[in-house]
Amino acid sequence: MKENILIKNGRLIDPANERDGVFDVLIENGLIAKIGRGLKNNGATVIDAKNKIVAPGLIDVHVHLRQPGREDEETILSGCRAAIKGGFTAIACMPNTTPTCDGQATAKFIIDEAKRHKLAKVFPVGAITKKREGKELSEMAELKSSGCVALSDDGDSVPDASLMRRALEYASVFALPIFEHCEDKTLSEGGCVNEGFVSTLLGLKGIPNKSESIIIQRDIALAELTGGHIHISHVSTAEGAEAIRQAKQKGVRLSAEVTPHHLALTDACCKTFDTNTKVNPPLRTAEDVAALKKALQDGTIDIIASDHAPHLDSEKDLEYDQAPFGMIGLETTVAVAISELIEPKILSWPELIAKLTINPARLLGLDLGTLAEQKKADITIIDPEQKWTYNKEDIVSRSKNTPFIGWQFKGRVTECLVDGRIVLAGTCL
Repeated sequence: MKENILIKNGRLIDPANERDGVFDVLIENGLIAKIGRGLKNNGATVIDAKNKIVAPGLIDVHVHLRQPGREDEETILSGCRAAIKGGFTAIACMPNTTPTCDGQATAKFIIDEAKRHKLAKVFPVGAITKKREGKELSEMAELKSSGCVALSDDGDSVPDASLMRRALEYASVFALPIFEHCEDKTLSEGGCVNEGFVSTLLGLKGIPNKSESIIIQRDIALAELTGGHIHISHVSTAEGAEAIRQAKQKGVRLSAEVTPHHLALTDACCKTFDTNTKVNPPLRTAEDVAALKKALQDGTIDIIASDHAPHLDSEKDLEYDQAPFGMIGLETTVAVAISELIEPKILSWPELIAKLTINPARLLGLDLGTLAEQKKADITIIDPEQKWTYNKEDIVSRSKNTPFIGWQFKGRVTECLVDGRIVLAGTCL
């Protein structure tokens, strides 16, 4: 028998049901039993959420857990702990593991390992092509039956347009969206920062905006041709966002995500040569950042995702052009989103919560992302006023590669429930 829990006095925001107000939430046997005002505890454990936001459990559609293969950088356990601390009760993990998640065995291992730890729910994303080599399609039926919720060769685009067309056609049969890392490597090869003034100033090879937008435009055309669902990962450019906007207006099956770091940082941050600012796609210009925020505001971009990419200090402690791409983000996504979107009034709280809950749930085909009665009690509670500093020693991810260390934030996840179990209480796991 699971513990009964009563969440009192919180501002409940459930965009899926257009609910925003002060309510109590009673949880029984892992499910939301009742939502109302003035509910009695009847022996239930009480969480006082006064002046806090009670939201559906957050969902991150773009996470790198590294296991199997690089357990020194991250494990499923450490990644799930980071997810919970950041307020994410469910995450989708990318297939660029060793071995690649392109078959039943790896997908099943990931799911079983996550269930064993009983923290965040983990949904694997299978590879589009075998070994992510861009040559031969993976066994999509097997991946679907094994529990994969989407397909991606993340880290690489599918270079062959004909193969990408077939991927979209076959994936549609299994109702699997294709997550595309949009990068034309004939343009970006050898680059490590955004191509422009800063790359010239630093003497580093740049990655042009066109390396992203060309593939976005190609894949929009292929989605229009096939009727398949393309999801554009980590959009970083103004022209990419505009291409997505126009395609949606035409009715193309299309969704898109943006990362917090592409909203908070620009290529000017790379002037310090801090390799934690080296990400792919690279940090772009202030004009690109403004365009991404506008695209979030008008609904062009549906989802905010961390692109949590762990690397060891020893791997990042290299010359800028030699260090790997990527930064961690699970533990800071909410705080950065509050800073960049809520505080400047670009998004309202319901709009932000939708991009972290019901929109990701619909993309992945999950019966999550809502606080409706008789639904699973996956719940994230946020104190929007709590001030805190992101310290390296407090990071629970196995890797610490982030430029946000030392930043002061306003707004923090304080409690998290998964299937009606308290897994984060007062910011402590």
